[in-house]
Amino acid sequence: MTLKKRITYYYDEEVGNYHYGYMHPMKPFRMRMAHSLVTAYGLDKQMSVIRPPRASALEMTRFHADDYVEFLSRVTPEMAEQDSEHASVYLSVEDCPPFDGVFEFCSISAGGSIAGAKRINHGDSDIVINWAGGLHHAKKGAASGFCYINDIVLAILELLRYHQRVMYLDIDVHHGDGVEEAFYTTDRVMSVSFHKFGDFFPGTGHVGDVGVAKGKGYAVNVPLRDGIDDESHKGIFQPVMRMIMERFRPGAIVMQCGTDSLSGDRIGCFNLSMKGHAACVEFMKSFNVPLFCLGGGGYTIRNVARTWAYETSVLLGQELDPVLPYNDYYDFYGPEFRLEVPASNMDNANTPEYLDKIFATVAEQLRSVPHAPSVQMQEVPRDWPDSDGEDDDQELDANPESKLSRRQRDARVVPHTELYDTDADDISPNAYNPYRHSGTSSRPARGGLSK
Repeated sequence: MTLKKRITYYYDEEVGNYHYGYMHPMKPFRMRMAHSLVTAYGLDKQMSVIRPPRASALEMTRFHADDYVEFLSRVTPEMAEQDSEHASVYLSVEDCPPFDGVFEFCSISAGGSIAGAKRINHGDSDIVINWAGGLHHAKKGAASGFCYINDIVLAILELLRYHQRVMYLDIDVHHGDGVEEAFYTTDRVMSVSFHKFGDFFPGTGHVGDVGVAKGKGYAVNVPLRDGIDDESHKGIFQPVMRMIMERFRPGAIVMQCGTDSLSGDRIGCFNLSMKGHAACVEFMKSFNVPLFCLGGGGYTIRNVARTWAYETSVLLGQELDPVLPYNDYYDFYGPEFRLEVPASNMDNANTPEYLDKIFATVAEQLRSVPHAPSVQMQEVPRDWPDSDGEDDDQELDANPESKLSRRQRDARVVPHTELYDTDADDISPNAYNPYRHSGTSSRPARGGLSK
């Protein structure tokens, strides 16, 4: 009997309220569209859906500089305009405008990624989804490329508390520079990026950029040219990732699923179909390693929503009707109203010879990477505390008839028995998983004693 994977999906309905600006290509509204499709297909009934806690400024400073987070917490469009010289230290106003509610938007994105990493650490989920995350360009002390807080780095830092090795995989059309830079000197994180390279933002990600010091060999860059299609992408993606999984053997995978690598994206220049993009997700799922899927780029919003809804179904192992069900944003998908993003007839500049050369270079790099990086085992430190409960006490005092506070209701995980039309014996939340955290001498794993 094959056990269903325990999947957690983070979504906050307020994420779609934020707006970078009328002419700005980044539209947080796309997350609301994707969620509407997820619910219209009934996928939410097959996984635990949780509203993420908001990340605090203190949690953000686990990676980001204190002065930058403090600035971000108080910046407004008016303040940035009055003190443009100071604002320019932290923000590129054209790409990263100080829009209303920017800090709250970041707290939703980062909160879901930190919380998702904790669920993997505690063995509560096999797969976690946070389409509001994946903001891979943000730097330690400044915003970059539409990204303000690097939720990916924060999630990986949390995962490293329990896992010896974590792999970061990026299939956005842009190089995952912010994440690579954060872990460029360590052998505990292998960052892997398949991206457009050349005269293209951010201009990093050469195949020869492999890390430094202890991290030498642990940054893997696969630079691609315009127009790569499903067949060419699969031909290099699967062999590279199979080799990496065999040599690095991560305890968890964080995958940035930016959809600007799709055909027809407003900013991208690749030619992947929806199914070609999702094939990367399905391939990584097949390794049966805890998998955390995040959003990222994607600027043709109807195609972003289609693809993330479809990839949610891939992670759930569900087939979907190609004819879109009626949903809150049905008119956006006309005139075809179908769950598909086809490739176009654009030229593919990635010749077989070029791809073979890139693969040979990456393979040679990986041969120098030992199978098990040297990381000493140590006791897992205590988790960062959640809310101290003071707000909960105040709410319960005001509403004594309520059994749960708002925060407790938001964090409630729906039992699997309420989500599946099967016998309880078929789905065991505590079923053995060889990749689950097995606990330490002082901190037993959940659901039993450590081995």
